[in-house]
Amino acid sequence: MGRRRGSGGQRYPKSARSSETLREVIAEELVRIDDERLEFVTITGIDVDSEMNRAHVYFDSLAGEDGDDEIVEALLSHRARIQSSIARQVRAKRTPVLDFRPDDALRSAERIDDILREDRRRRGEA
Repeated sequence: MGRRRGSGGQRYPKSARSSETLREVIAEELVRIDDERLEFVTITGIDVDSEMNRAHVYFDSLAGEDGDDEIVEALLSHRARIQSSIARQVRAKRTPVLDFRPDDALRSAERIDDILREDRRRRGEA
């Protein structure tokens, strides 16, 4: 007989589950960190390599692109604390090294949405 799967719910690849778990842990830890540079930062996604060696952590903030350098600096200064929190909360053989990056895909989508919205507005006025 084959292995039985648990009932209910869709099965997700291990990397997707790992990414979502990491996103939740990092987001919770950012709330605990007392650093005003991180007050309006949102963790939008995480890409983890298959060996859990490295994780690209994508973020966005109300500061937009103008605040990216300061936010990356703040995140890097708290990286050890965040990775320690991951090690305590996530059952994994290793804790990935975190690499912080602005979520350019999200920002591109927002720009496209703004352009389309403006185009619809213009057509309505013409």
